Amino acid sequence: MAGHNRWSKVKNVKGPRDAERSRQFQRLGQMLRAAAREGGADPSLNAALAQVVEQCRAHNMPKANIEAALRSAERSGGGSRVLLEARGPGGSALLLEVLTDNPRRSQQELRLILTRNGGSLSEGARHGFEPTGVVRVAPRDGRGQGVSMEAALEAALAAGAQDVAPDDDDDGDEPALKGPRAQAEQLLQALGDHPDVVQLFHNIQ
Repeated sequence: MAGHNRWSKVKNVKGPRDAERSRQFQRLGQMLRAAAREGGADPSLNAALAQVVEQCRAHNMPKANIEAALRSAERSGGGSRVLLEARGPGGSALLLEVLTDNPRRSQQELRLILTRNGGSLSEGARHGFEPTGVVRVAPRDGRGQGVSMEAALEAALAAGAQDVAPDDDDDGDEPALKGPRAQAEQLLQALGDHPDVVQLFHNIQ
């Protein structure tokens, strides 16, 4: 029974991890095809493509998968990028960056996900967002390597950053927020699981 119990635990952990890894590779493949379509399939001549290739390597995407995506882009021309605006539970705003070979199909599927989870496609949501970057640095460890919080704050102020916070920063949400918050989290999970959604931006706290 111990062996059976171990398999049950492995199955419950490994299955979702494999599914998430598969979705990640699918999104990266879409990003490779889009970047290759826009600037060519040679990373040495296409900075955007080179950046996506680095993301693929950081996620341990096999080289064969990367090459297959680039060959596919040369044959089919990649896909179309679409930015969809939506509203979620509690009036929250969402932006969905979608990469698809069939925009109408993707829009219908995402509209259905939104409707089922208290949201809807809605124009005007993008006005609540502005493009920003995020810089992550390793914290100072016991051997003196990494960056201290004080040094990070000084560098951030000098560079004009909007905020500095540790990765484990907790918003301290009160239990009373669990009504629309739970529905919003369910919506974010459902949208994130859709293979055509490359990036998802929202103002849900």
